[in-house]
Amino acid sequence: MTAHAAEYRIESNQPIAGLLWPAKGSQVYSVSDRELAITLAAKCFTRPASDIRVVHVPTGEIVFTKPAAVRQDWTEDA
Repeated sequence: MTAHAAEYRIESNQPIAGLLWPAKGSQVYSVSDRELAITLAAKCFTRPASDIRVVHVPTGEIVFTKPAAVRQDWTEDA
């Protein structure tokens, strides 16, 4: 494996968006740095709301999950 191999995959069931997201409209993006992957996932969002996960590719371990954001005005309790 080379030093530039993508070891972390950011993924969601919905297209991911955000100012820092480099692959507009994509549901998957791969990077080689764990901190970068987690930072990107934390700063991004999906519409409709869906979890965003960071997966360590060699092991398949989910190392970070950003839960789907639930807006208070979308719930019946509001």
